[in-house]
Amino acid sequence: MLEALKERVYKANMLLPKYNLITFTWGNVSEIDPETGYFAIKPSGVEYDELKPEDMVIMDLDGNKIEGKYNPSSDTLTHIEIYKGMPDVRGIVHTHSPWATSWAQAGRGIPCYGTTHADYMYGEIPCVRNLTKEEIEEAYEKNTGVLIVEHFKDTEYMAMPAVLCKNHGTFTWGKDAHDAVHNAVVLEEVAKMAAQTEWLNKDVEPAPQELQDKHYYRKHGANAYYGQGK
Repeated sequence: MLEALKERVYKANMLLPKYNLITFTWGNVSEIDPETGYFAIKPSGVEYDELKPEDMVIMDLDGNKIEGKYNPSSDTLTHIEIYKGMPDVRGIVHTHSPWATSWAQAGRGIPCYGTTHADYMYGEIPCVRNLTKEEIEEAYEKNTGVLIVEHFKDTEYMAMPAVLCKNHGTFTWGKDAHDAVHNAVVLEEVAKMAAQTEWLNKDVEPAPQELQDKHYYRKHGANAYYGQGK
């Protein structure tokens, strides 16, 4: 079932170690099929050098396993809440990539200090609050997704396809699994640049808004002109 989807999700997962976004099994990628409403996700705790496309687990948005010999990622319920609450999202990545996770552990969003950030993500990359003790004990993974969805309610969440979860790690999303991985790579790079920028200049200010706007909108939206176009 959905063999092409499983192949895409497998390949997207294999990009995480390629781009040094994970250590051991600390990450996962999923992609949803809009026709069936099913999504494929990495199995829980399986080493990356042992993974095969057929190992990807097919799930529905009620949390039922449709196909697969393994248990799905422990973060599956977070993915489900994001897919349900942010319907334009077609792919999701979770990592504990070191630079971005350092900002999450510090409880800080990542300011937009330059055009690399502005090219891909519009504004400060947010860091959402800790879950309460009750939220953790009740349904930790589900409530992580609920918190993310609530934060992005009534926003252009595809213009800010990344979030930091305080004391935890990162989630990114996109139009498919590969796009979500691309955004995870960008997040890690701009997190590194922002930290180094603050080391060099503790009084640094975010890039001027007009510069942020120019760089974001030349790549995104109706009047974008970056690249070769049609």
